[in-house]
Amino acid sequence: MSTSFTLRTLRDDFIAGIIVFFVALPLCLGVAFASNVPLFSGLLAGIIGGIVIGTLSGSSVSVSGPSASLTAVVAIELQKLGSLEAFLVAVVIAGVIQLFLGAFKLGFIAGFFPTSVIKGLLWAIGLILVLKQIPHLIGHDADPMGNESFAQINQQNTFSELKEAISDYHLGAAFIGFSSLALLAAFEFFQSLKKAKVIAPLLVIVMGVLMSLLLSNFNANWRLELDHLVQVPIADTLKESLNFLIFPDFTALQDADLYPVIATIALIISLETLLNLEALDKIDPLKRDNPPNRELLAQGVGNVMGGLMGALPMTSVIIRSSVNIHSGAKTKLSTIFHGVLMLIGVLLVPQWLNIIPLSTLAAILIMTGLKLASPAIVMQLWQEGKYQFLPFIFTIIAIVFTDLLTGISIGLAIAICFILHSNIRRPLKKTLEKHATGDEVLHIELPNQVSFFNRVALENSLKSIKPKGHVLIDATSTDYIDPDILDLIHDFQIAAPRNDISVSLAGFKERYPRLEDRIQYVDFTTKELQANLTPEQVLELLKEGNLRFRGEARLTRNLKRQLDGASTGQFPLAAVLSCIDSRAPVEQLFDVSIGDIFTIRIAGNVISPKVLGSMEYSSAVAGVKLIVVMGHTFCGAVKAAAEFASQKQSAGQITGCTNLDSLMAEIQKSIVLEQQNNFHTWPAEQQKEYLNELTHKNVLHSIDQIHQNSPILHRLTEEGKLMIVGAIYDISTAEVTFFSPKPLEINRSKSLTD
Repeated sequence: MSTSFTLRTLRDDFIAGIIVFFVALPLCLGVAFASNVPLFSGLLAGIIGGIVIGTLSGSSVSVSGPSASLTAVVAIELQKLGSLEAFLVAVVIAGVIQLFLGAFKLGFIAGFFPTSVIKGLLWAIGLILVLKQIPHLIGHDADPMGNESFAQINQQNTFSELKEAISDYHLGAAFIGFSSLALLAAFEFFQSLKKAKVIAPLLVIVMGVLMSLLLSNFNANWRLELDHLVQVPIADTLKESLNFLIFPDFTALQDADLYPVIATIALIISLETLLNLEALDKIDPLKRDNPPNRELLAQGVGNVMGGLMGALPMTSVIIRSSVNIHSGAKTKLSTIFHGVLMLIGVLLVPQWLNIIPLSTLAAILIMTGLKLASPAIVMQLWQEGKYQFLPFIFTIIAIVFTDLLTGISIGLAIAICFILHSNIRRPLKKTLEKHATGDEVLHIELPNQVSFFNRVALENSLKSIKPKGHVLIDATSTDYIDPDILDLIHDFQIAAPRNDISVSLAGFKERYPRLEDRIQYVDFTTKELQANLTPEQVLELLKEGNLRFRGEARLTRNLKRQLDGASTGQFPLAAVLSCIDSRAPVEQLFDVSIGDIFTIRIAGNVISPKVLGSMEYSSAVAGVKLIVVMGHTFCGAVKAAAEFASQKQSAGQITGCTNLDSLMAEIQKSIVLEQQNNFHTWPAEQQKEYLNELTHKNVLHSIDQIHQNSPILHRLTEEGKLMIVGAIYDISTAEVTFFSPKPLEINRSKSLTD
């Protein structure tokens, strides 16, 4: 989602651009200083990153410039090549490589980094901002701003420098820093200030400059020195500024040492950019689109141009981008504004910039860091379980104690270990299915993508099958199977008969010729099965089917096999008399195959000569062993019968549907009018309880009618060849409760008709 340009967004972008400019300025200087290159190289990278890359980028919030994570790499590679001019050749060619990566749409690789690692990156950056900026907040400015690595160029590290800073603070800088931090916190936490139309970071910068000027009249303990202020190189004229430019020496292409440097720079700047775009998606409140391939193209153009003019290599930078988002940027104009402001400031008014206290800018970065390192994110990942939380924590620790890319690599490795562990333990869906024939089949459902990572889990599952066992390996939902897995299945299929194991396959035939689909168990009702089952066994099958339906573990069946099997004849096991209610799909409720049951549906599951005729045919001719009369909760027909009886009017009189009268009259035989006086005034819960009881009585009445009006069905039950049971389907839970009425209950049901 992108945001269109309006006067409102123009205002918001200009303000965000100013704030990002003030933050980016010392960071660009710090990165250049830490990389052992002229300061102007860092500033030029910031200018090009803002104006050129910002214009070409498809991101609304990404801010590009020199990255602190590259400082050690740049310093080391410079030493290898011997000159900045040679290093600039590597930057140019790395930019060309980025153009190819973008053109061939290879930006998708960032999608392979788990969310837990990306969130760990953001949290670590927030923590690093706080830790790294505390020394600058209190006036200890021995190291350049923007160095995110744990190890420092002066052999110190994050914590040793922090310890040294506490004993080497400057009163004036600390006073300005804590005052700035307090003002920013007030604007963040007090709603009245939060709603005020005041740009807190800009106000803080103005306050910091004024306080610095005021303290210049105090003694050395309070007066800020040059190393406490921004230090932009100053040229006397615009023409003299051109002398700051440095051009690449392409004779370095003859040096074999150049090419590993090119590969290193191209890999780091491309990967860091893609990872930062992924991270920005997580913190951008408007969830704007950050197209990775277009970003690679924009970065490529920027790095080619920067390399030709003496700039440091550029990436999308998470710190500046985070500040941009939290400053309210609406479109990429904020990024361009910050680059334009940096160009104007560096060329025209550098002396004005050099009065800004670093402790004020440190306060802005600390507040940004606190927003990124939110405790709420830690709690969210904790609640999501160890497979999310541990990669998140390890990523944070690794980044804090190494550097950005090393930490990301460690975090990714940890996440991959958890993914592999998860694949070994739970990559396959396994269900033990019990079919009507009594066959127990271990159904192994393969995932969408089956790689060699799944081999151990599948092999262990197959080894667990005991002799006389049966396994179904189901590839129906699979798009890709690794050749190693195919070999494993093929070898197991050949060896299984020696261990008296039956192997069925599904979903393989078309794509994998060596593994033809075949089902070696009966998954539909046959004549032999119908003849051998008792009524009690059929009832148990329906109970098990309903249990599977409720547990969403229905049996795997091949529709074509069912149709082929049913085309030669039908051998159903049961007949079910149910209501016509659309919420009671009988075949699904009992998880049965095509041809397994007769279904008779009529409103209120009432008995009529036609219904009895269907039942008699199903039992005496077709051979079913079980008749189920199934009512259900919230039955509309039962409720209507109760309401019509209470109003002492017929269905035809109230609805105009005259043919409903006979059906309602049959249900009303289960009603005792005295028991439902003032039915329409009852509370909803009382009505519900009464109607459910009435549904049960109606089922009993229907069973009584079967016995009373069908001598053949009654005789079959007496002989034990048929069982007639009642059932209630609970629509809210999907559970079917069966009951076998005793003669006393049938007689009691009959008495209700009097």
